[in-house]
Amino acid sequence: MLTLKILFWLCIFLVAYTYVGYGLVLWLLVWIKRIFCRTLILLPLRNEDTLPDVTLMICAYNEEDIIAEKMENIRRLNYPSKHLCVMWVTDGSTDRSNELLQAYPEVTLVYSPERRGKAAAMQHGLSLNKARIVVFTDANTMLNSGAIREIVSKMRLPGVSCVSGEKRVAARHEGQTAAEGEGLYWKYESLLKRWDSELYSAMGAAGELFAIDMNYYRQAPSNALLDDFMMSMLIVKDGRRIAYTPDAYATEYGSADMQEESKRKRRIAAGGLQSVWWLRSLMNPFTHPKVFFQFISHRVLRWTITPVALMALIPLNVALVMMKAGTVYTIIWILQLLFYAAALAGWWMTTHGRKSRLLYIPYYFLFMNVNVFLGLRYLMTHRTSGTWEKAKRA
Repeated sequence: MLTLKILFWLCIFLVAYTYVGYGLVLWLLVWIKRIFCRTLILLPLRNEDTLPDVTLMICAYNEEDIIAEKMENIRRLNYPSKHLCVMWVTDGSTDRSNELLQAYPEVTLVYSPERRGKAAAMQHGLSLNKARIVVFTDANTMLNSGAIREIVSKMRLPGVSCVSGEKRVAARHEGQTAAEGEGLYWKYESLLKRWDSELYSAMGAAGELFAIDMNYYRQAPSNALLDDFMMSMLIVKDGRRIAYTPDAYATEYGSADMQEESKRKRRIAAGGLQSVWWLRSLMNPFTHPKVFFQFISHRVLRWTITPVALMALIPLNVALVMMKAGTVYTIIWILQLLFYAAALAGWWMTTHGRKSRLLYIPYYFLFMNVNVFLGLRYLMTHRTSGTWEKAKRA
């Protein structure tokens, strides 16, 4: 019984620490750092002639429906056109994307007839790039007008060679559970990224909006499922930092429904498992003393041990209740039952087109963790390819 109790409380600790505890510890460490360390204030970049050349790269596959809206958004960016190269890399597109893009004189079009995945498309585009700073964004994400200037400014911070913008998720209509659940998750995730960056470095960048100083660029494997995460973390592995800024943000609509959202979560989970293995040296406190704590706490646990611990709580708790281990275990079992009942009710309401903010939180939380296990199966079938089926947006 003692062994079961130890395993049970270890699982509770892992789940609580991963999703709540790390945020509290991170906030405390950042608060202490603010007391003892002076904050560096960057002066704004006002002289347009001294602004660096920037390439804005969009890797796309069959995005004809969004090109006009994306180009309109790009033309509203507050960055001088003489310093901005807009590069579209169409990866095996079979629709009218290339034809439509040729109508924009400011676009540098790079086309690959074979679809090889986003990582390979990035490498193709970068082989033709001439700018020191490359900003990556997705075709279906819209940037705020000051995004490029903010990224360029943050790139001036000491030790920074990558800048991650903020991802914002919009729901096209009220009651869209996939978008609202994803949006709530990203609000919390963005807060953690901000604190990570302030403590030392953000733990990876999302493909919706991030930039790299090409002097420190390292190529991600062409079969990387999370190419953006790998590219940014390889910079951290080399001793540089990722700065995070909420003042440069990319807005996109959430997935059309939970089935489409599951496609995304499976791919992200699979890419996370793949990346953790490739970046396993970052978990060594002797070779990476500044990174290992943040990397394990924010990334590794979520993609590996914690989902297993969450599921293990069920049989462990049942066994302890059956063995009459104590009242506390009965209470926790009742709380578990209430949590899973709430998640089930959230699922039922979603499938019947109803909305309950209180119920979709446990539903989305469980949904994310279940997709980690589905991601393992996804990884087994996509180990040699970086391509994936796009999730439909609302």
